[in-house]
Amino acid sequence: MEPTLKANDPVLFIDRKHRRYLKRLRPGRKITIRGDILADELLGLPEGSRVRFSSGETFLVLRPTYADLVPNLPRQAQVIYPKDSGPMLLWGDVFPGAVVIEGGIGAGALTIALLRAIGPAGRLISYELREDFATMARDNVAAYFGDAPQWTLKLGDLYQGFDEVGVDRMFLDVAEPARALEHAARALRPGGVLVCYVPTALQLKDTVEALEANPRFGEIESFETLLRHWQVKGLSVRPLHRMVAHSAFIIVARRLAD
Repeated sequence: MEPTLKANDPVLFIDRKHRRYLKRLRPGRKITIRGDILADELLGLPEGSRVRFSSGETFLVLRPTYADLVPNLPRQAQVIYPKDSGPMLLWGDVFPGAVVIEGGIGAGALTIALLRAIGPAGRLISYELREDFATMARDNVAAYFGDAPQWTLKLGDLYQGFDEVGVDRMFLDVAEPARALEHAARALRPGGVLVCYVPTALQLKDTVEALEANPRFGEIESFETLLRHWQVKGLSVRPLHRMVAHSAFIIVARRLAD
């Protein structure tokens, strides 16, 4: 990636209180936060520059990392936050060139992470029931990832089955993963990895028990991730009073040979 800012780049404006504002550098357009600045004035600047708005306030401008991007994505439903998507990619063992099915797309946050992980040689197939979610995810991927010829978005009910077979990895962010296990087993290759994401303990119980009862799945693990930031200011080195605790449970299982 070029070190200088280009037209249509997504960028973060960060003020002196570390508040973040996600914008795009659209040529000829004005960017308004507290005061204004023309996007054209930023094109060609090195990433990490400080810019002054018409109000006199100065902002640091950076391209967003994935962790910056996800909390600021336009969305209608809860996104999978980086504290969960990172472990999901690692425990799901997503690799460049992998063929992956994603069930339930939301705002496309995990979609972007999966596209980055599989690379141009991989293939991602996303299933989404709601057309409004699919439209928003498509817009977010186009705006914050770019062209994705390796991605197919299918509008349909995954509880009715998947079209693909022999896939390497599958991620399910749906209310009842247990209902999709037979379809998941048919789609995954032996040795493939299934990752389910559920918010409640009851969903965790139902999903794990269904996996344990299915002879085509094994090596089942379930966990959650907690994130706590620390304050480091002089002699004051302590955890912050607020932390990102439970968001959802992650369940991982392997597809066994028949």
